Amino acid sequence: MVLNFGLGALLLVIILLAWSLRILREYERAVVFQLGRFWMVKGPGLIILIPVIQQMVRVDLRTVVLDVPPQDVITRDNVSVKVNAVVYFRVVDPQKAIIQVVDFLGATSQLSQTTLRAVLGKHELDTLLAEREKLNLDIQKTLDTQTDAWGIKVSTVEIKHVDLNESMVRAIARQAEAERERRAKVIHAEGELQASEKLLQAAQVLSKQAEAMQLRYLQTLSNIAGDKTSTIVFPVPMDLITPLLEALKKRAGP
Repeated sequence: MVLNFGLGALLLVIILLAWSLRILREYERAVVFQLGRFWMVKGPGLIILIPVIQQMVRVDLRTVVLDVPPQDVITRDNVSVKVNAVVYFRVVDPQKAIIQVVDFLGATSQLSQTTLRAVLGKHELDTLLAEREKLNLDIQKTLDTQTDAWGIKVSTVEIKHVDLNESMVRAIARQAEAERERRAKVIHAEGELQASEKLLQAAQVLSKQAEAMQLRYLQTLSNIAGDKTSTIVFPVPMDLITPLLEALKKRAGP
């Protein structure tokens, strides 16, 4: 009888001891409640709880990768797109993460979806496509501010895909083609302007030196003579003919 009572007591002590001992990994913390009230955050390593009186909630401190499902976003210029993203966050205050919100993982997921739609809806489509890094930073700061009360730190937000309908893709392609044509015309006009300025400078130099003008005429005549042409019509400047006429007059005499 006494032996059975002793074995029963020993077995009860072993059960209570096993119930009271907890082992937490390096990345885990225990939020301990004593008679329903918050007591302290313990861990990592071996911790001892008083059975029945104390309870614990295990919290993982590692970074969580949260995939935000595709969201229908209407941009500032009234374009409908589907955008999905990925959010990286971790718990920095286990006490707040357990006490301030029922399910911090689900709450962060829902908040990420609404924040994604709200922030992207303030920008135009061109900004959404071209300035993704800036938008990532804006979403991250907004989320981090709102989740701070939950003891959560949002470290990074990355927009993964921006899906457009086929009509919008074709419109963007037409816009890009028109932009390329505009740039080509501008470059061509700038080239014409530079060429005209150089021609004007050359004309001004030749007009100051009559000999240079005559040499230019002769060079042009030499170039034309090299071509396979049967007839050459070339204007001869009066500056070249006048000396010949005066010499002929002197020989003929009065």
